Amino acid sequence: MMVGMRVRGGLLAALIMFAVPVAATLAAVLVSAPATAQGVASIGVEGNRRVEVETIRSYFKADPGGRLTQAEIDDGLKALIETGLFQDVRINQTGGRVVVVVVENPVIGRIAFEGNKKIKDEQLSSEIQSKPRGTLSRPMVQSDAQRIAEIYRRSGRYDVRVNPEIIEQPNNRVDLVFTITEGQKTGVKSVEFFGNVAYSSYRLKDIIKTHESNLLSFLGGGDVYDPDRVEADRDLIRRFYLKHGFADVQVVAALTEYDPDKKGFLVTFKIEEGQQYRVASVDFQSSIGTLDGNSLRSFSRVGVGSLYNAEALEKSVEEMQIEASRRGYAFAIVRPRGDRNFEQHTVSIVFTIDEGPRTYIERINIRGNTRTRDYVIRREFDLSEGDAYNRALVDRAERRLKNLDFFKSVKIVTEPGSSSDRIILIVDLEEKSTGDFSVSGGYSTTDGALAEVSVSERNFLGRGLFAKASVTYGQYARGYSLSFVEPYLLDYRVALGLDLFQRQQLANSYISYGTKTIGFSPRLGFSLREDLALQLRYSIYEQQIQLPSNLANCNNNSSNSLLAFNPSPAFANIAGVGPGGSITSGGQTATDTSGVGLWCYSDGEASLPVRKELQSGQTLTSSLGYSLNYNTLDNNKNPTDGLIVDWKQDFAGVGGDVSYIKSAIDAKYYTPLVSDIVGVIHAQAGILNQMGNNELRMLDHFQMGPNLVRGFAPNGIGPRDINPYGTGDALGGTKYWGVSAELQMPFWFLPKEVGLKGAVYADAGGLYDYKGPTSWAQTGEVNLPGCIKPTQVTATTSANPGTCLGLQFDDSKVVRTSVGVGLIWASPFGPLRFDYAIPLTKGQFDRVQQFKFGGGTSF
Repeated sequence: MMVGMRVRGGLLAALIMFAVPVAATLAAVLVSAPATAQGVASIGVEGNRRVEVETIRSYFKADPGGRLTQAEIDDGLKALIETGLFQDVRINQTGGRVVVVVVENPVIGRIAFEGNKKIKDEQLSSEIQSKPRGTLSRPMVQSDAQRIAEIYRRSGRYDVRVNPEIIEQPNNRVDLVFTITEGQKTGVKSVEFFGNVAYSSYRLKDIIKTHESNLLSFLGGGDVYDPDRVEADRDLIRRFYLKHGFADVQVVAALTEYDPDKKGFLVTFKIEEGQQYRVASVDFQSSIGTLDGNSLRSFSRVGVGSLYNAEALEKSVEEMQIEASRRGYAFAIVRPRGDRNFEQHTVSIVFTIDEGPRTYIERINIRGNTRTRDYVIRREFDLSEGDAYNRALVDRAERRLKNLDFFKSVKIVTEPGSSSDRIILIVDLEEKSTGDFSVSGGYSTTDGALAEVSVSERNFLGRGLFAKASVTYGQYARGYSLSFVEPYLLDYRVALGLDLFQRQQLANSYISYGTKTIGFSPRLGFSLREDLALQLRYSIYEQQIQLPSNLANCNNNSSNSLLAFNPSPAFANIAGVGPGGSITSGGQTATDTSGVGLWCYSDGEASLPVRKELQSGQTLTSSLGYSLNYNTLDNNKNPTDGLIVDWKQDFAGVGGDVSYIKSAIDAKYYTPLVSDIVGVIHAQAGILNQMGNNELRMLDHFQMGPNLVRGFAPNGIGPRDINPYGTGDALGGTKYWGVSAELQMPFWFLPKEVGLKGAVYADAGGLYDYKGPTSWAQTGEVNLPGCIKPTQVTATTSANPGTCLGLQFDDSKVVRTSVGVGLIWASPFGPLRFDYAIPLTKGQFDRVQQFKFGGGTSF
């Protein structure tokens, strides 16, 4: 039994030993030999409906002998699959013949989105790759679903779900439907800072763009979690510290964590502040023999003893390099070096000026500007093709392009040119909407309720022009305006502005008269420096007084029964009627309820200058003026540090009916104190001087109230008509001054995102020297309201019968002072401010208004 088994086992082993080499030999022969002797033209194709046979065959390449090998068949198979045109591709080789069997992908007939309410179909369609009448690709559909989800995440909806559904239709067509479950917006529930000692978390929240969610977050977007925004906030924090002396600062991390219980993100910034440094010395070293480094000292913004400021250092380098280029050193490079003294916490700064590589700009390529014209972008560069490459000028151009506010993103990079000394500047842009339609509303104690509709475009026709039209309609103020600005007049960096306006101010509780003004004003703007601007302007406008007839019914017509005045009812038979009396004329009876009798002042009478202006009719003012503005504020909307000074003068009398010189200066200084408290010093002054023989109008005088000293009514300060029977109009003054000291502080017990701040302040100021009309006597005057000559007077009046009742006014030089508190709200509805002030000193006839409110919104 065992012998037989051995025989059979040995025979099997012998057969195997013989078969293996034979099989290997056959396999080698099969691989090396052509799979078929046929050419590409004889390949069979099955299953195709839309794709041509020759198109499919074109993916198979024969060898030089015109035959297909197995490797070439495999390559053709892979190429067909990669086209995305087919669901399945198979190769059948039978009887020496190659047959390609395909199953075509269906064609997309329709793409639809369901469940999307926050993002429109048009936006989603533009973002996905699948298109109607295109071929369906399942991997592409999955990629599109992920892209849609990413769009929602960018808008803060991290709970979004996107389910693509393919619905088959006849003729190998399908409908593609993306069903979207948007979910709730995912906000930022907390923003924390660790490691910050020099600045509180409250202060740092002012620096960053990410904000915590609150009840009014739906009106903004800063509370929506955006990883790109958080990363940008890291840089904002770092630059803030570098600007304030912390040369070693590091924002180590920006940690984000989703809290399912709070259904939002927790953002934490980890900061290593380091020490605060001051500048010990500033030196200049130049390796260019003919360029003295110290000659650039005046362009340095870094001063010895000041806090180290990286931003000022960057601007110094830029200005020095540009100045060197102007002097003919086009390739000069300025590099700052800071040597730290860790014990004394000082930095010694050395600016080194070296000759850089001789590199020229071959081309400037602009990409992404689908609407903005090329020349609008190129004019922001102080260099062009063929010029020497200057990094400082390129950085300045990038900053200017960003400041245009035409683009979401601006990035300028370099690429090698056609030779080693040539480079190509690539300007990558992403445009954004520059049009604005707004409906604004507000209320103030001065102008009452107010509404404005405006349409504006910052990049009109893609030419960089600014255009705006607005209409205002309010309780006491109405009008319209048209504005146009060409920022580059005749290709120079000079802005031309044109303004057409019409304003109407109605009578209210502060003034008895209304005014209507229509005018035109061209202006030229020059940027002298980054912090200094000059504006030249010409203004021409026509103005007239509007006054109710009862406030201008005193005239010198002898038949005017309202001229006689006698406060005693016993003389009711005379034209004037005493207090409580009545008179019948023309079948109508009038009874006095004023307490002063029935005569022309009994129903009130506007001040003499107002009535004189009314009699003059329309007055034309033609003036030339200029303004100088110096601005170093750290933030124009919510300043905490810096100085802003505005000086302006206007010269009227270039034609027209009036002539004067009006000068005014306004300065505000902000400085951070302690614990997020900001100190504000405000000083202002003005003077009006007469030119020539033309009398100054009352309307040209300065009118002051809470804009000078809070706690007083609008037009509540300064010279005033004190005629006991008149309207008591404010006359204004030719000189004013005012100073104010204010402390602004946050409410630490409230979330930063609420935007509330408190203020305490003290104001002082004065307005005086009225130099307008005080009398109005005319020869042969009839039916004129000027010099009123009553037919009867009593001992209680200051005039005799037949003499003029001239202007009686108070012009005391009393210094007005007040103290008060304020509430400042940077609300989503716009800036709002509430003030309550108590006057400490005031003039006898000043008018007080302790509470003041103002604000508005756009929606």
